[in-house]
Amino acid sequence: MKEKLVAFERLLTIMDELREKCPWDQKQTIQSLRHLTIEETYELTDAIIENDLDEVKKELGDLMLHLVFYAKIASETNTFDIADVLNSICEKLIHRHPHIYGDVKVADEEEVKRNWEKLKLKEGKTSVLEGAPKSLPALVKAIRIQDKARGIGFDWDNKEQVWDKVNEEIEELQVEIKAESDQIEAEFGDVLFSLINYGRFLNINPEDALEKTNKKFIKRFQYLESESKKDGKELSEMSLTEMDVYWNKAKMLNQ
Repeated sequence: MKEKLVAFERLLTIMDELREKCPWDQKQTIQSLRHLTIEETYELTDAIIENDLDEVKKELGDLMLHLVFYAKIASETNTFDIADVLNSICEKLIHRHPHIYGDVKVADEEEVKRNWEKLKLKEGKTSVLEGAPKSLPALVKAIRIQDKARGIGFDWDNKEQVWDKVNEEIEELQVEIKAESDQIEAEFGDVLFSLINYGRFLNINPEDALEKTNKKFIKRFQYLESESKKDGKELSEMSLTEMDVYWNKAKMLNQ
């Protein structure tokens, strides 16, 4: 524990020195750091998806720097400091884990989640869905709001019911497509939402699954580009059948 505290104190000291002496660090505000923090967060998720633990360590360090940076800036106007930040999360964790720090008994993980959402409502939130940030990407937001609804018992009983719902939404989409109506986009969204729900029942994170497919597609397409170029071919002049030859080779090579 002492070693960890020393390392954290070292980071705080370096942050103080940078804020005092570095022109770039002196110029930063909470607002100017926002987009950089988002970028660092996505870099962390990339490392997690790649299961590159050394990179995960580095990206966690970058994010830790940002957290300390925000607290340092706020401390300069006596708004809050890093101690306030840490004590705040400690108090919240203690309050929301009465089965650890109180006398509440829970049977399993699902009961923990239900208690968590009930406690949040007691804290003044008017909806269990308030915890999903408005600026979240739509796919991630769908995962979060479904998970939060599940936390208070609003959910299907089994994955077969959810798959039936997926098929129902696909049929409704096909009806609107045939009718060339203005509801195609809405029905398409319903299909995606139901598929995301089904993924949850399969214990699959749809965001992770889609990103892995994106990476797989990129890898195979780049193989198609590089290998066809080696053979003196131009993609723009190739037929889909010719492209499929390279694509299937990439699949065979597990690209």
